[in-house]
Amino acid sequence: MWRAPLQGNSMAGLSLELIGLQLFAGLALGSVYVLLAIGLSLIFGMLTVVNFAHGAFFMLGAYVGLWLLSIGVNFWICLVAVPLIVGGFGLAVERVLIRPLYGRGIDYPLLLTFGLSYIIIELVRIVFGKSGYPVDTPALLQGAVDIGVGYFPLYRLFVMAVTGVILIGLWLFLERTSYGLIIRAGARDPQIVRVLGVNIARVWLMVFGLGCGIAGLGGLLAAPLQGVIPEMGGPILAEAFVVTVVGGMGSLLGAVLAGLLVGVVVSITSLFAPEMAKVAIFALMAVVLLIRPQGFFGRAGLMS
Repeated sequence: MWRAPLQGNSMAGLSLELIGLQLFAGLALGSVYVLLAIGLSLIFGMLTVVNFAHGAFFMLGAYVGLWLLSIGVNFWICLVAVPLIVGGFGLAVERVLIRPLYGRGIDYPLLLTFGLSYIIIELVRIVFGKSGYPVDTPALLQGAVDIGVGYFPLYRLFVMAVTGVILIGLWLFLERTSYGLIIRAGARDPQIVRVLGVNIARVWLMVFGLGCGIAGLGGLLAAPLQGVIPEMGGPILAEAFVVTVVGGMGSLLGAVLAGLLVGVVVSITSLFAPEMAKVAIFALMAVVLLIRPQGFFGRAGLMS
């Protein structure tokens, strides 16, 4: 995952402007964490499936976007096409591979998605090769803008804005639509929803596809920032799981707050001690779990 661009090895020369820019860099990084974590939380909260292939879906989104751009598809069209394509693949995975494992315990889909992630990575290596590819920032989003504390890359502000739009849209869908009500009810008690005549399997299918589609969008947005390689989903998956655990397994609000917090912690740590940036993520998780084992907004006993 890309890191904050402003790093230093000492306290000398630090200013409020520099710290302010670093905070914005952390929010931009946290926005990508949020896109990964809300997909993980959505899938786990509804299906109780720990999706270890989520990082592979993130990587797949970057490669689908790379392929579409290479054949002349506009970046703005890719913003719609990539989550639809990756989400469609997620629908197939849920229907064919994961659905037969429901009711057999949480370990079965976990192990299946763990193996599936390796299969997806190897298939991408076969099709695209092992070498990485750079992805150009769209011309309209190149350059930097003055945000009051200095100039900040316009594309990173765009990533933050897209994440905000996704979060607002997801909230409206879950809180203001009948289908969202069914999803929230099914997350709490799927048996009651089934008794009321709702096809809960169809709801699970849609939720899994939605979570995978959001992960694919995250991969597309991250591609101009870090390039595209087959292994790009591994590190971000580990960090997204930290975000999910800190926020609380299955909690969308927790995923949002924890994602932004982790991004800021990584960014600020990079400013003072770059070599400790990754350690800081897991140190934060340890502190949170010691104080509140279920995370910020998690429900105790959800994993049992």
